[in-house]
Amino acid sequence: MFKNVKIFCERGSGVEFVTNSEQETEELGARLAERLEPGAVIAFTGDLGAGKTAFTRGLARGLGISDRVTSPTFTIVNEYEGGRLPLFHFDMYRLGSSDELFDIGWEDYLARGGVCAVEWSENVSDALEEGSVLVEIRRGACDNQRVIAVEGVSL
Repeated sequence: MFKNVKIFCERGSGVEFVTNSEQETEELGARLAERLEPGAVIAFTGDLGAGKTAFTRGLARGLGISDRVTSPTFTIVNEYEGGRLPLFHFDMYRLGSSDELFDIGWEDYLARGGVCAVEWSENVSDALEEGSVLVEIRRGACDNQRVIAVEGVSL
């Protein structure tokens, strides 16, 4: 596992990886999932279509969740059970502030001991606690290539 994804460079407290397909992006997500503990928060940043949901599909697979993972754009949060830890996949694109995050029960999700994967985390950054795993996904030189910076956990 994880044989195709290359480490691009180490930077500060994190590492940048280069993936060349959606499958490799998912593979990196699965590798991260193996290192997560109950209550972990994954804070994603990246443009539309960058690969945040693909990375989250890998998280789900790495947690042992077999459900189909889809973007929670219109539902705000999708819940997945049945793995080593539950996965709560948030999309904060439509939220105007972190107050709205608390209105949908953010603290309850944290208390459930699962993994919270938060797309568009910059929209609610003041609500995220220190210790969150930061995942920045950028498009690379080619159409399917992604540069993925991960901080807050060793991969």
